[in-house]
Amino acid sequence: MKDLIEKSIGLLKDLIITPSFSKEEDITAEIIDTYIKSFGVETYRELNNVWAFNKYYDPLKPTILLNSHHDTVRPNIDYTRNPFLAEIIEGKLYGLGSNDAGGCLVSLISTFLYYYNQPNLKYNLVIAATAEEEILGLHGLEFVVPKLGALDFAIVGEPTQMHLAVAEKGLMVLECKASGKSGHAARNEGENAIYNAIEDILWFKTFEFPKQSAMFGPIKMSVTMINAGTQHNVVPSSCDFVVDVRITDAYTNEEVLDIIKANTKCEIKPRSTRLRPSFISLDHPIVKAGINIGRTTYGSPTTSDQAVLKIPSLKLGPGNSARSHTADEFVYVNEIEEGVELYIRILDQLVL
Repeated sequence: MKDLIEKSIGLLKDLIITPSFSKEEDITAEIIDTYIKSFGVETYRELNNVWAFNKYYDPLKPTILLNSHHDTVRPNIDYTRNPFLAEIIEGKLYGLGSNDAGGCLVSLISTFLYYYNQPNLKYNLVIAATAEEEILGLHGLEFVVPKLGALDFAIVGEPTQMHLAVAEKGLMVLECKASGKSGHAARNEGENAIYNAIEDILWFKTFEFPKQSAMFGPIKMSVTMINAGTQHNVVPSSCDFVVDVRITDAYTNEEVLDIIKANTKCEIKPRSTRLRPSFISLDHPIVKAGINIGRTTYGSPTTSDQAVLKIPSLKLGPGNSARSHTADEFVYVNEIEEGVELYIRILDQLVL
């Protein structure tokens, strides 16, 4: 096990020094593919995604997906270090993507390799290192899942300090347009689209959905962008604004959209309804297994690849979400060591 973890640290260093912005992950995909193959594992790759199944895969057994991503955001402007310098200082491995989600990814790969050759597993394992998570793109996990066969549930590797993120908010971004009629601002002409927009904007600010999530409380809606007008003396005939809607497990995205449309006058077009909220029961075996070894449960406000999964999923991984997308990002080496250990302890006691 120690040798496996040491090699995984080396893999993470190789990933850090290789830029892998979303949609530009081809080289890190090759690094991951080559690394997994070096253990005698047959791998599959399409676009910038790499996946593999345990050696004694049995279609009659349940299958667990182990997933994390290898793309990164672009470096925060406040970096004081070279973001592509993989350096360990006082137990911290620095570098872009080290915490989000490189530490999780290499820990899950090590966990998969630990089990790969075991002939009598109670379940199958499939590891998937996927692309485009940071932009929730169409050619990452969502592209790969249909190629993996039947899946019973997933562990999604994101930095949770190895606690159990049993719920995650969904995301829906709305493009809204309030209409009016243009006229001269000096005369009583036209119908001001900005005033019409204000009515709906106030509704978004004050409306409370009847149902609340036990984990997250109310749905949060925030007007985040607005644009109107052509010049100071013309009454605007249209006003465009954007609303960020963080959806809880109390509703589906479609239900929320129907309620919004029924209560507003503006034209509303969602950019997408595919980023769903997720929730896994506290009675699910994977959650019970985590609780049994002292891990705590919580709801995650941030969106991940869980949003595109239609199976139960648990967000779980080494590192701290508070470090994600920050300057001088790092992960503690001992967090990766602990991550592998805890993944294995949880899976060892899992009864499906």
